[in-house]
Amino acid sequence: MREAILLYITIFLFGIVFGSFMNVCIYRIPKKEDIVKTRSHCMSCGYVLKWYDLIPLFSYIFLGGKCRKCKTKLSVQYPLIEAANGLVWLTIVLINGVTVESLLYCILASALITLSVIDFRTYEIPLGINIFILAIGLVRLITDYSNWLSYLIGFFSVSVFLTILYYATGGRAIGGGDVKLMAVCGLVLGWKLTVLSFFLGCILGAIIHLIRMKVSGESHVLAMGPYLSMGMFIAMLWGNQMINWYFQFL
Repeated sequence: MREAILLYITIFLFGIVFGSFMNVCIYRIPKKEDIVKTRSHCMSCGYVLKWYDLIPLFSYIFLGGKCRKCKTKLSVQYPLIEAANGLVWLTIVLINGVTVESLLYCILASALITLSVIDFRTYEIPLGINIFILAIGLVRLITDYSNWLSYLIGFFSVSVFLTILYYATGGRAIGGGDVKLMAVCGLVLGWKLTVLSFFLGCILGAIIHLIRMKVSGESHVLAMGPYLSMGMFIAMLWGNQMINWYFQFL
């Protein structure tokens, strides 16, 4: 029991560390800034952060959510993304166990959170993140080679339909980034979970965005990436059970 608790604490800590890097990507990728070489700094005064200012989650708490030098209030996004990623990693491992699949799903979930925030703000899914997910898919293909056909079909199962829709509507019905996202995620999840993810994403997008239109006056234009990502996250956790439950009625 003690070993299990220590394992879960370790997974959460790794998750928040990865979440810190996700924050860097969320801020810098839309600005076309380097995400590796440029030192982290205060957006207000330019103060270059020291290592003790960069401890995920805890530095924000110890600094009271303010810059150490100019005392400007820091965005609450920093701790929220870090904590959310830690909890997501922990949830995936708790449900799917300690496996290679869980590791790949954790990394995929982090990429989906990152692109969701960027897409929500800019209505654009960065190509670099889709390429990163493609790399995860290739690793998935290698580590589960006996099921290679499922992943290959997954690459095309939803993306072909979306490609046709994209060209038929001139990009008005779906974005090119969404098409690529469903393709590369299909290589990670396989065709069954990919189809389920798309179905769930469309339902969530329709319901949540309609509520946002009523409550906050949002336009009919929506960023689909976050909703597709929600669908994929649900599929990663409970997709196989949902599919088995559905086929019981056929």
